[in-house]
Amino acid sequence: MKNDTVKVYPFNPNYISDFKGYTLGMSTDEIDKLHHFRKTNKFVNSAEEFQDVTNISDSLLQVISPFFKFPEWTTKQEYKPSKVSSKKNVNPTTENVIFKDLNTTTAEELRVVNGVGEKLSARIIKFRKRLGGFLVDDQLFEVYYLDEEVAKRILKQFKVISKPNIVKININTATAYELSKLIYIQKEVAERIVNYRNLNGSIKSLNELLKIEEFPAERIDRINLYLSL
Repeated sequence: MKNDTVKVYPFNPNYISDFKGYTLGMSTDEIDKLHHFRKTNKFVNSAEEFQDVTNISDSLLQVISPFFKFPEWTTKQEYKPSKVSSKKNVNPTTENVIFKDLNTTTAEELRVVNGVGEKLSARIIKFRKRLGGFLVDDQLFEVYYLDEEVAKRILKQFKVISKPNIVKININTATAYELSKLIYIQKEVAERIVNYRNLNGSIKSLNELLKIEEFPAERIDRINLYLSL
């Protein structure tokens, strides 16, 4: 990897940013191929599929694939450094599904899913409002008291189609209050971020946030969707 001093945490490779891709050792062309693929609302669900989409080398894949963290419902395959077939796997039970937009659906529409009642559907809508809209499907699994199996059933009928226009928070100018409005950052952590920034002049990389006490490192990729330098 290009920066051996950066500690890598498990991450979902579907959400690699330009910066993260660079730190992992990917070329601009390889990162762009992933982003173009994701714009078609498709996901890679294995190391092999990631290589098939990005065309990264076997050697780089061997280095970074151990850190890949795919959602539990995906089929995980052991990585083999061999030529990947261009033939795509098609799930005959979902290929003809017409999905409804997770960002515009109503609580009533969600209740058609087995296991989603009045309280749970209202909780999903409330969480969506707090986020300002779902950016990725996986955020559904973060809804309080939403059982994982129920979330999987929801995602068989609903997905993020229209993404919200998120105004990213500038980590170098935001107040602790503004940072704490982000659902993933607690007030105390927001205050520590501002203190760290004041002591160091500025934050030059979002990975510096991992140095903050009690910063939710497992959510770094998700949080980066909402922050800018």
